Amino acid sequence: MIISASFRTDIPAFYAHWFLQRLNAGFADVRNPYGGQVYRVDLSPGAATGVVFWTRNLQPLFTLGGFEALRAQGWPVVVQATVVNYPRMLDRSVIAWDTAVEQLRRVAAQYGPRAVVWRYDPIVLTSLTPIDWHRDNFAHLCRALCGVTDEVATSFVEPYRKTSRNMAAAARAGGFTWHLPENEEKRSVLAALAMVAADHGLRLTVCTQPALEGVAGTRPARCVDAGRLSDVAGRPIAARRKGNRPGCYCDESRDIGAYDTCPHGCAYCYAVSVRAVARRRHDGHGRSAPML
Repeated sequence: MIISASFRTDIPAFYAHWFLQRLNAGFADVRNPYGGQVYRVDLSPGAATGVVFWTRNLQPLFTLGGFEALRAQGWPVVVQATVVNYPRMLDRSVIAWDTAVEQLRRVAAQYGPRAVVWRYDPIVLTSLTPIDWHRDNFAHLCRALCGVTDEVATSFVEPYRKTSRNMAAAARAGGFTWHLPENEEKRSVLAALAMVAADHGLRLTVCTQPALEGVAGTRPARCVDAGRLSDVAGRPIAARRKGNRPGCYCDESRDIGAYDTCPHGCAYCYAVSVRAVARRRHDGHGRSAPML
């Protein structure tokens, strides 16, 4: 089973100690966010076949020797790392883009460029970040990440109720405007970014947005990808295709995170309803607890 850690929260940035405790214990308990039932995920050697990290800051995992612990388990690693370089009004507490890039260079040096997927995700169109800004910003980041990875995954911000509410609050506080583009505008943006990505040896993939499939130079993303993990491991890793929602091409995985636990405070986040709640949960979590 492939372990996802985690599209519900940033485990490397905020829960690296907990993750390594669970690795030592050989299991993690997870509460289903949609039903409430608790199930156990086997993390013992041989039971899990690899891990996909979703993060904006790998430093705590580096500091605690997390990659060495995973190597000792025989697990291949793929890092899905978000680097967008947005203004602080949108990203209030993430690390600087160049620091994030250096972390990804470190991963690529250890595991190869197949171990890194850069996420320019989500694309948020605001008066601070209009289309021309995105083209320039994306090209700047492509230059920095050229040779570090072969893929950049993207999507457009989804208008979930909590996302719209938090974006509206950030816009009022920051004095900017934002809008949700129509599909025609999205396709135009994707086509432009795909050309820039290709110029830097990167493939642009689009995450779980089937209405945008077919834009020239793009492919659907497969964020949990047994093929990519196999390339990192140097051996075949089997998995069945089982996406998390319609239009998702991911292979089957078990996510060990929890929603409303990431205190980064990104205005467009889909995984946190109220940042203050996420901060309280982070501050109160038990490093040795079986469940995050």
